[in-house]
Amino acid sequence: MASSFTLPRPTLSLYFPKYRKKSKMSHGIRKDWNLGFSRKERFEPLTSTASIELRRRRRTLICAVNQDAEKAFKKTVEVDRLIDMLREANPSELQKLVVENILAFNETFWIRLAARSDTCKSEDDKARFCFFLLQKDYEELATAVMSIVDRIVHKTHEKIDSATDVLKEILEPVVNEEEETPWPPKDPEALKTMEKKIFQMEQEGKLDEGFLAEVSAQLRQAKEDADKPGLEAMLQKVLQFYASTVLSKRSYAKKGNTLVFSLRNEVLKAEQFLETVIKAPEQEWNKLLIDGLTVGKGEISAEDFYAVIKKRIERTLIRTEGGSYQQRILTEYLKGIELRGEEVVQFLQGNTA
Repeated sequence: MASSFTLPRPTLSLYFPKYRKKSKMSHGIRKDWNLGFSRKERFEPLTSTASIELRRRRRTLICAVNQDAEKAFKKTVEVDRLIDMLREANPSELQKLVVENILAFNETFWIRLAARSDTCKSEDDKARFCFFLLQKDYEELATAVMSIVDRIVHKTHEKIDSATDVLKEILEPVVNEEEETPWPPKDPEALKTMEKKIFQMEQEGKLDEGFLAEVSAQLRQAKEDADKPGLEAMLQKVLQFYASTVLSKRSYAKKGNTLVFSLRNEVLKAEQFLETVIKAPEQEWNKLLIDGLTVGKGEISAEDFYAVIKKRIERTLIRTEGGSYQQRILTEYLKGIELRGEEVVQFLQGNTA
């Protein structure tokens, strides 16, 4: 059945300059400004206390103005440095610089670029000719930068559309045409179908960093809206299935086809137990932990369990790109297991005390 379920499309907000006609002013000063007093004012003499307070406020105001001016100056210096780098770059370097500084092309940048092209005006013919060449140089730079930025934005939108389509396909088994999607799904097989799709798409390489960024963005929006708990739960489940699938691809209780043995010639049971929890649905964690830990019915001590989780987090940090969505999602999943283990241990210890 076709679904009317839609996901909001994130937008990449970049500022493109709009050219406006200059307003006609006399020497840049508005003629309707009244710079004098329209009537006589009566002034009261200042007391010593009032004078001290006035001086204190004046110092505070001057300090605040100086700080604002310093920040504005530093920002202008940064923008000028970027403009100079862009002017001196060759075509291949220019594209790389634009990509690396894509978020810098805001309103402040374009205003400063326009101001730079307007700083060499002179009555001298030679100076005017130099200004014409410099202005032409800045105009060509602005055109080249805007062209590169436009291509980047277009490609970004294409990636967002692709990631959104993948996400909609994954969520298709658990959504329907109702305005409010129920959670958990009425059909118990829907979650299994969704998990199979995630496993298949991960094998096909479709669940890349762009997809994870899209899911994370949609999840943040759902939390902010606070009126779509079903959608929020679905997106969290997508990330859980993804983390479980990726982390389950590598076993640290085995090395190739040979089991790893400890000094007592025993299989590393703590590693195998962690992998069992990783593969299990989140709603089954409590039972697995109770049955597997020594504080419950099992053979794995809480200390050994926490130790293998810590090792797995360290390995994940080494094997994934620093600061990536993949790294954050996988480590948060492992920390979620650790937190659940601590809660179960506290509960069981409290009951036996």
